[in-house]
Amino acid sequence: MNNTDFLEINDITFTYPAVEGDLDENGKQIEPKPIFEHFSAKLPKGFVSFVGQNGCGKTTLMLLASGRLTPQSGTVSLLGQNPAKLDDEQKNLLASVIYQNMEFETEDKVSELLSFVYQNGALKGNAKAIRESTEGGDLLGEVIDIFELKDVLGHALTHLSKGEIQRVLLAFGILYGSASLFMDEPLFAMEPHQKEAALAYLKEYVHKTGTTIYISMHELDLTKKYADTVLLFYPNRDMSLGTPEEVLTRDEVEKAYGVPYAMLKDHENLSREYLNSLSQKKQEK
Repeated sequence: MNNTDFLEINDITFTYPAVEGDLDENGKQIEPKPIFEHFSAKLPKGFVSFVGQNGCGKTTLMLLASGRLTPQSGTVSLLGQNPAKLDDEQKNLLASVIYQNMEFETEDKVSELLSFVYQNGALKGNAKAIRESTEGGDLLGEVIDIFELKDVLGHALTHLSKGEIQRVLLAFGILYGSASLFMDEPLFAMEPHQKEAALAYLKEYVHKTGTTIYISMHELDLTKKYADTVLLFYPNRDMSLGTPEEVLTRDEVEKAYGVPYAMLKDHENLSREYLNSLSQKKQEK
């Protein structure tokens, strides 16, 4: 494996800046602890899932790896380039990032935004669908169909539910055509069948185009089903890398989350019900 075949993180240290006015009980400024300290790792290409409880460093690692954050020391090499040293356009072409709960103020219609992203990214509005069965054979039509966007094309993003926004964001990520995609909880508030369809398509997209996707999601069953590789984060910042079968054993998952394995499934179900209720309330307003 040469240096363009994976994400290489070499001896990085990163700490978020102190929040002004965040004081302890004695009135002294609270100094944040390092998120990563002399951390090194090599991750393969493909469909790679980041797994671990909230606050374990998954999002920060994605932002460092994609060049959206810069470590205080150490280096990052993504597909042979240091993303932190690229200008914004080059950085976006190397790595797109989908954040959880992204907000938009534009009143442009979804159809207009999809076309803009498609025309102004790496694909320049000209890419074939990856599935031979797609009518018309164009990538834009395919992602509209896969992510169930036909009914919202005439709407502004500000008028969509959270689940609908996430599906639009997934389409943006594909249509821009970056060499790699970093997706932080991209399935947020989506229906179970939509998650399955999205993940099946994303994995197929990775294998047919050579694009690399690093994704975090809470659903362990979906990670086991679709991920090529899993990076499991432990609370002490240790990590385990391997196939889902190698990494997501009952013992290792319990170690990572600090709760019995059976409770994790209950937590996933409760979280899904809560998010669906929020989405329903927004639609009723």
